Amino acid sequence: MTGASGGIGAAVARLLADQGAKVALLARRADRLDDMARQIKASGGEALPVVTDVTDPDALSAASDQVRQTLGPTDLLVNSAGTLVVEMAEGGDFARWEELIDVNVNGVIRSIDAFLPDLLLAGSAGKPSDLVVVSSISADVVNPLMAAYGASKAATSHLSANLRAELGPKGVRVTAVEPAVVETDLLKQANAPMYDQYMTQPFSSVKVLQAEDVAQVVAFAVAQPQHVNLSRVTVYATRQP
Repeated sequence: MTGASGGIGAAVARLLADQGAKVALLARRADRLDDMARQIKASGGEALPVVTDVTDPDALSAASDQVRQTLGPTDLLVNSAGTLVVEMAEGGDFARWEELIDVNVNGVIRSIDAFLPDLLLAGSAGKPSDLVVVSSISADVVNPLMAAYGASKAATSHLSANLRAELGPKGVRVTAVEPAVVETDLLKQANAPMYDQYMTQPFSSVKVLQAEDVAQVVAFAVAQPQHVNLSRVTVYATRQP
């Protein structure tokens, strides 16, 4: 589970652990990972905190080895690490856009590279094997404040669709989960006046999605019979326009 220290990643990890999965918690913030692991273990689950950074391929390779040695081969990878930049291109900080692409796109590719051998091993043995990418409705929605973010999510959704065609015949299911507005720290950290005007304020009277809602969707997708692959799942709050 990448991005496991908060938001959707943390919610998915908790839910899967409650359902009996052994979960590896991958993220950069050691203190939050340790707290999460303690909470999961206190509830009777099994969790392994692994401090890593999806921008570092060597760290991800080491994380994969540590997970395999401690918990066994990986049969489910959930890519949830991500960041958000809210600004127009004119006057924007393109260095931040590059950093976003490195996390949201290259980070997913690096994570897949590190864990794919285990997923293929499980698939070839006829065991459940799942690759889940947390994308966004921004993959298809035009928003001039989120050009870089939308491009990154379009890339990962399209990547998922192509990987499904390749890996499905090898027993590995690939699912892109595309939530609409989710109330997480990522959204709060945007801290952009224009974003607040055009996004936050209009939804102030709408019950938006929570991270736990998206976690339920992920858990549902990977719980399907092995011959069923929910390849692309879009999730809206009922009253969100």
